[in-house]
Amino acid sequence: MALAARLRTLHWPFVTVVLMVLVAGGFVLTDRWRRGAIVLGAAMLVGAALRAVLRDDQVGLLAVRQRPVDVLTYAAFGVAVLALAGSIDALGTV
Repeated sequence: MALAARLRTLHWPFVTVVLMVLVAGGFVLTDRWRRGAIVLGAAMLVGAALRAVLRDDQVGLLAVRQRPVDVLTYAAFGVAVLALAGSIDALGTV
């Protein structure tokens, strides 16, 4: 039972988004700009989805403002980053 209690305090939605952002940073550091931007945009959309479906006590550190504001902000940034990723020239990398 102690493990279950510990996992609940881990803030798994926030950790999920942060891990995706770290993967995106890894792509960017290895000169995979488009892939990094796509993963970053996806991380923002995952954050928006998690914020939309989870209760306030489950969402942890993703809850910054009221739910509608958080969801719209995360989703808008996610879509903007994905649009930017679509405009990045591959420069020989995919």
